[in-house]
Amino acid sequence: MSAQRFKWHPDARAFFTDLAFIPEKRTAQASIAAQPVSLALQGLADTLGSDTGFCLSDFANLDLSTLSSSQFATLTGGTSGQPKVIARTQESWIKSFHANAKLFKYSAKDSIAVLGSLSHSLALYGVLEGLHLGHDVHALSELSALQQSEHLLRHHCSILYATPTQLRLLPSSARLPDIRLILCGGGTLSDAVRHHVNTICPDADLLVFYGAAESSFITLSDHTTPFGSVGRAYPDVEIEIRDPQPDGTGTIWVRSPYLFDGYLRGNSPTTMENGGWITVGERGVLDENGNLFLRGRVSRMVKIADQSVFPDELETQFANIAGMPTCAVIPRPDVLRGHHLIAVMEGAENTALRDRLFDYCKAENLIVPRQVVFLASLPLLPSGKPDLPQIETLIGALE
Repeated sequence: MSAQRFKWHPDARAFFTDLAFIPEKRTAQASIAAQPVSLALQGLADTLGSDTGFCLSDFANLDLSTLSSSQFATLTGGTSGQPKVIARTQESWIKSFHANAKLFKYSAKDSIAVLGSLSHSLALYGVLEGLHLGHDVHALSELSALQQSEHLLRHHCSILYATPTQLRLLPSSARLPDIRLILCGGGTLSDAVRHHVNTICPDADLLVFYGAAESSFITLSDHTTPFGSVGRAYPDVEIEIRDPQPDGTGTIWVRSPYLFDGYLRGNSPTTMENGGWITVGERGVLDENGNLFLRGRVSRMVKIADQSVFPDELETQFANIAGMPTCAVIPRPDVLRGHHLIAVMEGAENTALRDRLFDYCKAENLIVPRQVVFLASLPLLPSGKPDLPQIETLIGALE
């Protein structure tokens, strides 16, 4: 049987303004520009269902010569460096489209909206899912947060793919009663943002998924998930913790139908494959009910006084402190201790917030940051994640 390919279902319509986009069928494109959205949608209309492997991105002159007709390429988030270009089969996403349709009971009435740029895999996934399954899709990256909210309400959008940052920016004064499902990924969802979403989308199931560009979905969490966990395995995903320490923490390995084929540009020393299993170098622990708890990525781990510390684990914990803004934890070299930590918060200087962070760390027996720095706004990547290299540069300039 031939490999499955994406298609633009005849019932699917695409919107980036109030009017449905009317594509013209032209020659398939291997390299599709992500911006403006009209060109991205036209490129998809030209290419979906063809024998052309493709990549939709902000990068020009990508070498796509090794892509087969049944593959496509996407970019990693690039949180800690240049985004990598990865290849995967179109079928690897199509299988999860059908898994979602079954799991979340998609119907002909559903329409799918995305808030981010189509160069980001989360937004591209949502659009391709809708087009393939025959739903209306709304690509809203060119609108302000207020305009996005108004569009979602006006068009009765029911399913939303978004990052925590994108959800946080939606105006609190609006109500979006037609949203029934929010699939959130690409960062830590704080209690404050969760409360904000529950207020503006009172009838929505808010589900947070954990995964990577290389693995796609790994886990899903909901309101029943234990505190601190990223949830249980997504359908047809197997999770193993290998080489565990005495506390159960080990390397997370995954096997599923959704894995990537390899890197087209760049590589990762922490990504390994073994007999159909893959790891991207993240550490975690599984409880007896299959709930996964993350420690962090090996590539960000540092030693402080001979203790292994994961800055991303601290970022996740800090996000659940009441009133805590977006926060990044940056390690800095330390002659005596190996490293020390700087917590970088978004917003104006706030002594009370700094003290609350210090008190939380002491109460939870966590490594206490040596310093808290406030920035008016944290630099962000197109994916909505903090731009760690840029933040490190800003912190270095302040030292």
